[in-house]
Amino acid sequence: MKIGVLALQGGFVEHISHLQSLQVDTFEIRKKTDLDREMDGLVIPGGESTTIGKLLKELDLYDDLKAKINQGMPVFGTCAGMILLAKQIEGKSNASFGAIDIVVKRNAYGRQLGSFFTEAEFKGIGKIPMTFIRAPYIETAEKNVDILSVVDNHIVAAREKNVLVTSFHPELTSDNRVHQYFIERIILKR
Repeated sequence: MKIGVLALQGGFVEHISHLQSLQVDTFEIRKKTDLDREMDGLVIPGGESTTIGKLLKELDLYDDLKAKINQGMPVFGTCAGMILLAKQIEGKSNASFGAIDIVVKRNAYGRQLGSFFTEAEFKGIGKIPMTFIRAPYIETAEKNVDILSVVDNHIVAAREKNVLVTSFHPELTSDNRVHQYFIERIILKR
């Protein structure tokens, strides 16, 4: 199994580390030719969603990645990755990939000072540590979206078909169960 990790900005190194701890081969996606490699799944890390979105287009990665996601390639987006995968972003007329039927509220927990750590239930895993940094949350999710975790009455993790998203950063804890969950979904798809 081989997972591509978008490495344009944000916490991609930590995702790679978690995946490697699960004996998963990874590679960084930085340029268009990186997409020529065989890949069973994709991780879009946290960072700054506007910057990542601009870089995706400037580096001519956007259309190819969107096509792969639309064709069913498993994708896991954390924080900014969730924003980029959402069908709609509250207060904005354009979303990026539009791959999961949710409305996301950007910076929902406020500025950097609003960052926090908690533990909460994640469907199919149990109680896990969650680190939120200027995090978004899911305002609404359509019926076809499986809600995986809720913190303080806000949806913070969800899945629809080949797309998994979290508001929080599982890569910033020592717990790799969310990454394992993603890998298991890929194995089940085969």
